[in-house]
Amino acid sequence: MKLVLATSNKGKVKEIKYIYDDMDVVAYSDLIEPFEIEENGLTFKENALIKARAVYEALHDENLIVIADDSGISVDALGGEPGIYSARYAGVDASDKDNLNKLVESLKEKGLTSSKAHYTASIAIVTKNAEFTIHGWMYGSVITTPRGENGFGYDPIFMPEGYDTTLGEMDGELKKSLSHRSQALKHTKSVLHSISKHA
Repeated sequence: MKLVLATSNKGKVKEIKYIYDDMDVVAYSDLIEPFEIEENGLTFKENALIKARAVYEALHDENLIVIADDSGISVDALGGEPGIYSARYAGVDASDKDNLNKLVESLKEKGLTSSKAHYTASIAIVTKNAEFTIHGWMYGSVITTPRGENGFGYDPIFMPEGYDTTLGEMDGELKKSLSHRSQALKHTKSVLHSISKHA
């Protein structure tokens, strides 16, 4: 089964290939010229579906299966922000560091040094016959003092439930076992195997 990822993010491609080692996994940018997709959904699920549908239609091959993910962090003390805007919290062209700094400043403005928070990952599957979405979550808290150089995004300020270290301080294997995306991808794998049996 050929699985096309609606991303050209090398980190995501590597992670998905690692979990789906029994499938033929390829980034869509290896098949066609990458193009801009407007993510104007109001939920992670909607944005994941927008990406998967856009790539599926652009490929013009109904035998392919496309998966896309949309993910982000939601902070309780900030009313769920940044949520679906996690990648552009500090502006459209913001870097990971810009976004992290804005979140830290937003907490400090409220006189807080930490808050409960969670990551969400939504994965969409688009095939010629059906569409599916699967979710994964990772719960914990955010702090206002970044720690650790590993990972990316908000990892240096997020501590998973039951741990006193941030994702930025964890090794890759431990982080992967806890990650919202890993949880969602594992559930997605069983759906994909079911699709392949009925294809």
